[in-house]
Amino acid sequence: MTTQESIFEIFSEENLAGVAYKNKSLKRSIIDHLDQAGNTTITDLTVALNISVPKTTSLINELVTDGIVKEYGKDDSKGGRRASMYGLVAESGFFIGVDIKNFHVNLGLLNFKKELVNSEMHVPFTLANTPESFKDLIQVILHFINNAPVDKKKIFAACLNLSGRINSEKGYSYSYFHFNEEPLSQIVENAIGIKTFVENDSRAMAYGEFYNGTVHDEKNVLFLNLDYGIGLGIMIDGKIYRGKSGFSGEFGHIPIFSNELICHCGKKGCLETEASGQALIRLFKERIEQGHTSSLLKDKKMPPNLRVADIIQATLNEDVLCIELIAELGEKIGRGISVLINLFNPELVIIGGILADTGDYIRLPIRSALNKYSLSLVNNDTQLRMSKLHEEAGVIGGCLIARHNLLSFNK
Repeated sequence: MTTQESIFEIFSEENLAGVAYKNKSLKRSIIDHLDQAGNTTITDLTVALNISVPKTTSLINELVTDGIVKEYGKDDSKGGRRASMYGLVAESGFFIGVDIKNFHVNLGLLNFKKELVNSEMHVPFTLANTPESFKDLIQVILHFINNAPVDKKKIFAACLNLSGRINSEKGYSYSYFHFNEEPLSQIVENAIGIKTFVENDSRAMAYGEFYNGTVHDEKNVLFLNLDYGIGLGIMIDGKIYRGKSGFSGEFGHIPIFSNELICHCGKKGCLETEASGQALIRLFKERIEQGHTSSLLKDKKMPPNLRVADIIQATLNEDVLCIELIAELGEKIGRGISVLINLFNPELVIIGGILADTGDYIRLPIRSALNKYSLSLVNNDTQLRMSKLHEEAGVIGGCLIARHNLLSFNK
């Protein structure tokens, strides 16, 4: 039996009974413990899992034979005879995260010990709800898989991150690539030959940041994905909150402004109409038409195909107009976040997405707005941090979700 078959058998939905069921359950518990605690001794495992030393030794030996666990030297922390340390085999399995942006795709490969071993960032791609765009996406994913430094057979699962409304439990996307009744997860799985899950991009970014990023001991965390749109990833008690239908986090569509601007959702006054990357481009063009100037202008003309990344770079290069616009967006975003703080009373709010790349240019206006609009008693208990993982947040989050979902079957 291969390592992949062994892992799939341990975490499969197959119903067993008696000793076989108990052994399968105990192997899951051992893998879970090694996953959380890292390398440990058989003695420590017996105490943690409340099973006998002979039974633990037998199960560990089976997992070693299966290629899932291996010995990592001796324990030097205690006196006397040194016990062997056991831990997960990093190369026993791999997981792919595919983070889809408006104009590029980020892809990553994570090993069984949750270490990012390969990534390909900013692969050119244009997101559109068309068969052509979907076909291009599949080619990007297949190219990454075929050029990965591991055998495809060792890639156990993939997770596709998309913006918009995603029902991750059923595998449906309601904003992109919904061409037929079959779940998007199944369509992609058929195309790439690897078990596939789908997730909302903001939730995946929140998950990545929670486990590998700027989160320390906080359990209740809000992650703001400030991109062309505005998304929200909600972590409650260390778990992703998806809502009844999987559509939680539509923060950008809170009707916070009294304007006549129609959002792409069809409503008026949404936060996205005045505080998103799309709004930033519109505001920049309006200011130029009003006579303002910017280093982005070429021969006093608007650059073709202006993108949010261009304005961000100009901001970092101290372009006055761009700095002012980012500050305006930050104030509006902070006003929206103050509503979230008053509602959720979170321990931590993380600012992520492409607009977070402006650093203090957007953080300080957000902080000022929070002080102005949120209840001080609540606000004082909430920390505000910038994303640590930046563009890798979604990639790492997608990999971790694929891993978590695969290893959570029938638990």
